[in-house]
Amino acid sequence: MYGLMGEDGERISVKLDDLLNQRRMTLTQLSERVGLTIANLSILKTGKAKAIRFSTLRAICRELDCQPGDLLIYDP
Repeated sequence: MYGLMGEDGERISVKLDDLLNQRRMTLTQLSERVGLTIANLSILKTGKAKAIRFSTLRAICRELDCQPGDLLIYDP
């Protein structure tokens, strides 16, 4: 699980790697299904993304059969 830490020490963590492992899916397979590049998904997966579009979040949740809260965690 990786996340981006804000200046105030708070973090939003991304559990994409965990969900992919649970679903036995590769980043390449998810990339093909949601129409995003592997590079962009990798940025999200490693917590280096500064934002995520709702359309991207919706597509990932659809393909991984999950809720946004399964993918993102707020860590104060």
